[in-house]
Amino acid sequence: AVGRQAGQRAVARLGAQSLPTRRAPVLFVAEIARGLFGHFIGAISGGALYRRATFLLDHLDQPVFAPEVRILQSPFLPRAAASTAFDHEGVATQDRVLVDAGVLRGYVLSSYSARKLKLATTGNAGGVFNVVVPPTAGSFESLLKTMHEGLLVTEVMGQGVNPVTGDYSRGASGFWVRNGVIDHPVQE
Repeated sequence: AVGRQAGQRAVARLGAQSLPTRRAPVLFVAEIARGLFGHFIGAISGGALYRRATFLLDHLDQPVFAPEVRILQSPFLPRAAASTAFDHEGVATQDRVLVDAGVLRGYVLSSYSARKLKLATTGNAGGVFNVVVPPTAGSFESLLKTMHEGLLVTEVMGQGVNPVTGDYSRGASGFWVRNGVIDHPVQE
C-alpha cells in the first residue's frame, strides 16, 4: 500500500511546471502542515520567549492565524503518543486552548521559563502534549473549492524558517488549483 501510494504520487507529479512570482492562497496537506504547526509551537515556547528569540513575543491575545484556526493541547487522549498526566517536572498537565479563532491564547511554559517571564508554569516542561488542530472547513475537496485558485503544497524543501523574524521561505512543490480542482503539478 505504501509503495502503491508513493508510485501514484510520483506519477501525479510528472510534467510539473514552475510558477511565476505571485500572491496566492496556499493550502498545506496535513503531512506538511504538521511541520508548520511545529515551528509555531517553537515560537510560543518559553525558551524562545524569555530569550526574546521569537516573532510572537508579546502576541498573547493577538491574531496569529486565520479566524477558522484552533490549536489545542489534549494530554489525556487514550493511547496517543504524547498523553501524560504530568510534564517532565511533575506539574499536572491540562487540556488547553493555545489558539482560538486564530488568536493566540496561551504560551508553552516550563516552571523555569515561566519564572524568567514572571508568569506561571503551564505544565509544559518537555514540550506540548498531543497538539490537536480540529478540522475547519469540511473535506479536503471542499477546502480546494473554497480556495478556488492557489497552491496546494505537498512538499517543502530547505531550512528557510527564521523563528526570530517569522520569515518562512522554503522551496515548495505541489499542485496548482484552478476553479476549485487540481489543475497541474508545480515545482520550484
